[in-house]
Amino acid sequence: MTPTPRERRKRIRSTARGLAAFTAAIAGMFVVAPVAQAQEPLQVSTVAGGLTIPWGVVVAPDGTVLTGERSGKFLAVRPDGKRVNVAADLSKIFAVKEAGLMGLAIDPRFSDTRRVYSCQAEYTVPGAFTLPGSVADLPIPAPQTGQTIKVVSWRVNADWTQMARERTLLSGIPVTSAGRHAGCGLAATADSIWVGTGDSATPSVPQDRKSLGGKVLHIRLDGTPAPGNPDSRSPVYSLGHRNIQGVAVAPGSGRVYVAEQGTSRDDELNLIVAGGNYGYKPDRAPLIYDESVPMTDTQRVPGAIGPVWSSGNSTIATPGIAFLPDTGWGPYSGGLVLTALKGKRLVFLKLSDDGRRVVSKTEALEQKHGRLRSAAVAPDGSLVLTTSDGDRTDRILRVRWED
Repeated sequence: MTPTPRERRKRIRSTARGLAAFTAAIAGMFVVAPVAQAQEPLQVSTVAGGLTIPWGVVVAPDGTVLTGERSGKFLAVRPDGKRVNVAADLSKIFAVKEAGLMGLAIDPRFSDTRRVYSCQAEYTVPGAFTLPGSVADLPIPAPQTGQTIKVVSWRVNADWTQMARERTLLSGIPVTSAGRHAGCGLAATADSIWVGTGDSATPSVPQDRKSLGGKVLHIRLDGTPAPGNPDSRSPVYSLGHRNIQGVAVAPGSGRVYVAEQGTSRDDELNLIVAGGNYGYKPDRAPLIYDESVPMTDTQRVPGAIGPVWSSGNSTIATPGIAFLPDTGWGPYSGGLVLTALKGKRLVFLKLSDDGRRVVSKTEALEQKHGRLRSAAVAPDGSLVLTTSDGDRTDRILRVRWED
């Protein structure tokens, strides 16, 4: 019987895997095996194109994909592929450098609440002065001229044409006129919201317990500090972070992980514990934002908690994180995935039972789809990504395991 095209593809993949395993075994006699490069059948399709820096992404229970462009615009893509420009009051968005409309999270009870959360930078003083790009990256603190970052609650109408702003849940997350290291990642549970913030490229902020920058914050759905925070009056849960853009809660265990972007080296995956100090302290030189310090400075920050995984030298810029379903993803099932901007790839990690170390790592889609930013898992188990190349070239992608 003549094999079908699907059967021929499976035979080719099986042969390729066998050859790869044999080659790896022979190579292993002489050298340490390199990081695995994924040969598995990842199928990538485009959900929507023609976007500019879509930042956060979430998927509703009915399969509708919602993203927000950094400049201040919501876009929904319905299950039938119809695009909807969602009307929302984003008139105060401060979109400079890394700041703007950033992380999104969807209420786990969305079918009942129709609620979505955003992390967004806003002007507090209309037309406030901003630093030009030519000086924004200088290693000195930029002035704060009338900007802040807020966590906002939105209510989406039934046909996804409008989002009504309900309330500001949290304000006062620092951002400067340069827009550097604005963060800002979100994850929502049934009763709380986790917020990962950036340090605004200000030397004192990561270790300043009174600042909301360079922290993981934990709040109730009404914006008040969540139970279990080290200081019951403060939303601060952990400190000593540089620039968190991705937050994820592990299904089942409830462990909280953040994807943190490194300096010239050591992007990090961190497991967050209450009161933990993750060791970033860029204030070694007076008045200078000193990024030559280690991401986890155990000498200058005694007791600093090291990462579960780090990129080493050099960084690949890891903004997005998502946990994959327990089935349907072959050897990746139950693991997590990180996106990479500079590295233009996905990094799949399988963790130990206690969640404190990586037992296997595989990279995939390297240099194939541009800079990859946000990640979310859809109800059907597929992975939804946003790209971040700019100038109307960006896309929402869907990745599936095809076997």
